[in-house]
Amino acid sequence: MPRLEDHCWTCSCAPSRGDSEDRVVAPKAVDMLSIITTVLRGAYGSLHSDRAANLLRRGLVLFSVGVFLALVLNLLQIQRHVTLFPEEVISTLFSSAWWIPPCCGTGAAVIGLLYPCIDSHLGEPHKFKREWASVMRCIAVFVGINHASVKLDFANNVQLSLTLAALSLGLWWTFDRSRSGFGLGITTAFLATVITQLLVYNGVYQYTSPDFLYVRSWLPCIFFSGGVTMGNIGRQLAMGGVEKPHSD
Repeated sequence: MPRLEDHCWTCSCAPSRGDSEDRVVAPKAVDMLSIITTVLRGAYGSLHSDRAANLLRRGLVLFSVGVFLALVLNLLQIQRHVTLFPEEVISTLFSSAWWIPPCCGTGAAVIGLLYPCIDSHLGEPHKFKREWASVMRCIAVFVGINHASVKLDFANNVQLSLTLAALSLGLWWTFDRSRSGFGLGITTAFLATVITQLLVYNGVYQYTSPDFLYVRSWLPCIFFSGGVTMGNIGRQLAMGGVEKPHSD
């Protein structure tokens, strides 16, 4: 008689070793995916916050530069009686209207941040003379053009305007030479001139000897060269925030 122990009994309802391993591995896989997702989400959030902080820092630097240049250059024009403000405005800080520096600073920040964005959108990263020494020379030439607008004496404003236009184009050719820089410079000059015309028309201030509606005909040249200058500063700041020094 065969014994009962000699037979191998199996039950289909009993869990197999493979099923047990699956039940253990599945939660671990889910936990691992959850950890990876959390890490990636944290890395993306950190990257996004770093970009926002970098953008804010660049904007503050551009705003400060715009405010400083507005104070200096506007004071120069007031002293040479190129622009005239009401008496109650002249008695304020630096003999200038209080709203001019913040407006110029905001415009400088917008222009400086817009230039590298346009370059990135067009797929044409600007690499021509990308160094701080070149940027500082560009600022010096821009200040020189502004100084020339109030110091040079010509027979008429048309000759002065043509001279400043040539200097402004020379500034763009020397320090920029990009299509996006030229286009944004023209756009800046057009919009800023229209806004200035409206301000003068509404009696906020006035220009002496206007020959281009309510303003001087050389004013768009100043705005063009200013836009190119702030664009160069913005590009250099953007490159400084992206590029890292190479270690030997």
